[in-house]
Amino acid sequence: MSARIQIAMEPTLLRQARERAAKLGISFFEYARRLISRDLDVPEHKPKADISILFDLCASGEPTDIARDKDKMIGEAVWEEYLRETGRKPRRRRKPAARIGEA
Repeated sequence: MSARIQIAMEPTLLRQARERAAKLGISFFEYARRLISRDLDVPEHKPKADISILFDLCASGEPTDIARDKDKMIGEAVWEEYLRETGRKPRRRRKPAARIGEA
């Protein structure tokens, strides 16, 4: 949670700080926060999360080729979502009928 504060400074110093912030492409307040964080040795950025957590990679254990199978995978995901939303159960797949001469 952040707290609001007021800082009194000379107009020349404030103008220079605002110009520096503009050159960096950030607000004056972000510029001040960064300076204070750097002075206090506080890291500016939070550690990044492991990407596998975000995308649930390697959860199934079987390898996938998304480039090759993306249409099939998207279709299956959409179908499963449709079944969940409608409360229907998936249909059983029929085995193909045996051809003549095959056992």
